[in-house]
Amino acid sequence: MSEKIVPVKTYIFVFVALLILTLTTWQVSLIDLGPFNAIVAVLIAGVKASLVALFFMHVKYGPRFNKLVLVGSIFWLVLLLGITITDYLTRGFRYPGNG
Repeated sequence: MSEKIVPVKTYIFVFVALLILTLTTWQVSLIDLGPFNAIVAVLIAGVKASLVALFFMHVKYGPRFNKLVLVGSIFWLVLLLGITITDYLTRGFRYPGNG
């Protein structure tokens, strides 16, 4: 099995992109977008997390097992968040006076 050697230029490009996205998050936080501030911040954080996972955690060029672990982790996170949100949204159904 041959290993893909990623050039240093790629890591520098990703690092600069992460810095730019961090500055973008900071600048967007200074603008009042109402309820969309959190949505924009989460979207930018998702892009940053994707860059870190793809390049620094070697998901893009690594073995297929890395991709499987990443997909399984995301599935598990979505499952736990879905169960938590479902519990939170349905609390008023059982005890109507407490919701």
